[in-house]
Amino acid sequence: MMTRKLNAHSAAAATLLDRELSLSGGKSVQQLNQFSRVGECHVDHSGTSFCTCHPDYQWNTTLCSLYPNCCGHRSERDSCECLSFHGPVPGYCQLLPPVPANLTLDSQLQMHRNTLNLILLKKEKATNLRWYLRQSENHRPILLWPGTNVFQTSNESQAGLQIAHMSRHWTGEYESIFEAQGFRRRLRQVVKMPLEEKDVVRLPEELSISCAASTGFQLRCCIPLTNMAYTATWSPGEDSQASLQNMPDSQCFVLAVRHCPAANTTYTCTLQSQSLAPLVAPVSITIIQDGDTTCPEDFSVVAWNVTKAGFMAQAPCPMNKTGVVKRLCGSNGIWGPVQDSCTEAKILDLYSKAKLLLEGQGKPNEQVPRILRELQRQVGVVSTPSDLREMLHTVTLLAKVVAETSTELTDRALKDLLTTTDKILDVNISSLWTLARAQEPSMGSDFLKAVETLVHSVSPQQHPFSFSSSNVLLQSQLLRHSSPLGYQMPSAPPLLQARIPWHSLAPLVLNGTNVRITSLALQKLDSRLPSNYRQGLRDTSYATPGMILVISITADGQDFTQAEVIMDFEDMNGTLHCVFWDHNAFQGRGGWSDEGCELQAANASAVQCVCRHLTAFSILMSQHAVPEDPLLDLLSQVGVGASILALLVCLVIYRLVWRVVVRNKVAFFRHTALFNMVICLLVADTCFLGNPWLPSGYHSLVCLATAFLCHFFYLATFFWMLAQALVLAHQLLFVFHQLSKPLVLSMMSILGYLCPLGFAGVTLGLYLPQRKYLREGKCLLSGDGVSLHAFSEPVLAIVSVNGLVLVIAVLKLLRPSLSEGPAVEKRQALVGVLKALLILTPIFGLTWGLGVTTLFEGSLVFHYIFVILNSLQGVFIFVFGCLTDKKVLEALRKWLRGSRSSNSAISMVTNESCTSEHSRERSELASYEEQMAD
Repeated sequence: MMTRKLNAHSAAAATLLDRELSLSGGKSVQQLNQFSRVGECHVDHSGTSFCTCHPDYQWNTTLCSLYPNCCGHRSERDSCECLSFHGPVPGYCQLLPPVPANLTLDSQLQMHRNTLNLILLKKEKATNLRWYLRQSENHRPILLWPGTNVFQTSNESQAGLQIAHMSRHWTGEYESIFEAQGFRRRLRQVVKMPLEEKDVVRLPEELSISCAASTGFQLRCCIPLTNMAYTATWSPGEDSQASLQNMPDSQCFVLAVRHCPAANTTYTCTLQSQSLAPLVAPVSITIIQDGDTTCPEDFSVVAWNVTKAGFMAQAPCPMNKTGVVKRLCGSNGIWGPVQDSCTEAKILDLYSKAKLLLEGQGKPNEQVPRILRELQRQVGVVSTPSDLREMLHTVTLLAKVVAETSTELTDRALKDLLTTTDKILDVNISSLWTLARAQEPSMGSDFLKAVETLVHSVSPQQHPFSFSSSNVLLQSQLLRHSSPLGYQMPSAPPLLQARIPWHSLAPLVLNGTNVRITSLALQKLDSRLPSNYRQGLRDTSYATPGMILVISITADGQDFTQAEVIMDFEDMNGTLHCVFWDHNAFQGRGGWSDEGCELQAANASAVQCVCRHLTAFSILMSQHAVPEDPLLDLLSQVGVGASILALLVCLVIYRLVWRVVVRNKVAFFRHTALFNMVICLLVADTCFLGNPWLPSGYHSLVCLATAFLCHFFYLATFFWMLAQALVLAHQLLFVFHQLSKPLVLSMMSILGYLCPLGFAGVTLGLYLPQRKYLREGKCLLSGDGVSLHAFSEPVLAIVSVNGLVLVIAVLKLLRPSLSEGPAVEKRQALVGVLKALLILTPIFGLTWGLGVTTLFEGSLVFHYIFVILNSLQGVFIFVFGCLTDKKVLEALRKWLRGSRSSNSAISMVTNESCTSEHSRERSELASYEEQMAD
């Protein structure tokens, strides 16, 4: 267009130049004649000459750098085809030599996720090399910089451009611009990429339709815009009309089916491009028949047509949103909840721009402020969790770009960021935070880190700088020799004051460096962070005051993290912890830590926190006070020690009297369960008692093994109690059913050991990778919800089952017609069988019921009762399972006396074991009192 315009004015330009050059003599006329052979000029009313070169001619790079182009500005990409001059033209267009380089491409057709390789082979020295990408004729070329996907190399003989993880966003015309032999040159290569099946969007993916309610329907097959030409065909296409709809970033092939098909039909959208295999996108149409269960028409969010039970109905998102809305029609013909994955198209576009910017497309110093400005305009339309997530992701990506390129923000860009942050933290979208965090728990931590990074990137020329809103308070200033001693931040409730004493800043200020301090107070963000607490924070249930304080110090462009910060908070109830948010904790998900922070002073109206490093600060308030009483630890150790001693004595007694007390199968089952309970509890208590002397932490295999063994053997103790109760229930409900000793023993072993092993193994597999398995500072199962779900809940379930067995036993005891035999004998037998469980089950149930209570109640009374009962479990088993058993005591006394009666008793046991199996089983109920009586 410029060339045509210059040609139109060539005559006038020549006349004007003739007049000017005639005054200079024949030499100037000769110069004009020479220039007219290589280019053309025209002069406007102000005397400015606009000169362009003929094809194969070009201005040299010196003139290009000294004079603007005809549009009035100089661009990095300009090949200076046209330059503007004031006065006589200072030089001539020169004949271009052959291109001193060659741009090669490994393949014009690239596949997804592959790496693109462009190589510039140099024949001459080339300088000022830059790479650009033009995605379409309607888009301006985009500068490429070494981002996460872009890699640039250069040496004397060649230069290379690599694009990793290729996608359709990296297709188009690549351009290499460089200077060689005194001229600016450019070489181009076109890169294409075929679509994949996942790029084809079907709306709907499947459809159930009632021909009585609707005679026709519409199907869409949409693909993103690409530099490859695609054609689409629908089949079957009879009695249908296909059309093409062009969208800003996609095109849809629409099939309008006028009449409902007679039977279930699959419509197929086939997309074809030259030399490529076709893409096939099927859509299944199910016809609703008479008698089928259906969901009725509904108009929640969008219009839902009659849908067959079991089908997922789909509808396009409302105007200006991207995605689909889905709703399941339940098997009972009732609509399920609406699944809204719609995202504002402009927010999604900003996210895409930020993502591509981080990958290497665009100029960060131009794009970051532009995206921040657009985000500030779009934050008001956030209405879904998807909108919120994409907006936060965009801010996070921009922060990574700023950190990677050391981009400095202007005051306008920073105000846009802080305004966006204020609205994001507003209470009006708190429900969206809850839904979004359920899908991405670390979202709040990532956003906090992004805001920190962006705020610290404000240009030094913008200081002092301040910003204040309902949720954000920012103060940034430079400190010099004449600055007041120390630094103080204005109050932001519940923060009364935050200050950095002079002794922390003096070494930097007195060295003559430019010290910049930025403080940022964020309201409501603390409640959006994950509930993660590092070592030293014993409680698992905290509240925060609603504020996070972020402070940074920069001296001569370097960040300093060591300084003393003193913060005065309003007086708050509960046990207080001065903490900071550690972004590296919990495998990068972030967590609260009190390392380097302490509660130094407190008075009636305020509490004071002192931290000796810089990061995001807050204060934690225990929702209940966790008792830190050394007497509790002493009682626990003494009680567990007594239990271990009692269990050892119990094992010795069993070793001495086992053959005497185990005279038939029922007695064998009962004492086998008790014996295994003793073994399991003994191992668990031993591991627990040795816990304080073990090195704690995930690096210690001994610590992990100890925690696992404690969990496993404590659980096994209760599962063996359950096995004992189930055997009792069987004998009460099936009086005359014969028990097989090998079968019952194997079932009891599976229940007593394999079931708790499964619980312990699954717990280890789930929580160890998340570093939630161990309790902070101890080799025990974590109390942060893990012990509640992995131990206390199974134990309380077992205690409940045992309680049900006891109720059944009592009801049987009260019925005189229970079975054959005298009622008195039956009652005595049942009393003997039940006595141990009637005592142990309530004690153990009360113990772990209190254990769960202590998680939510901070009263010292509950903690003392729990510690006493829990630590003495071994003593209870010894007393009620061994010492009060009349047969055990009788056998023990006979063994101690060494009398002949003991031998006689053993002989009787031997003779009895030789009696018929039928006779022994028939008298089992009558012998319960002898086996189990205490």
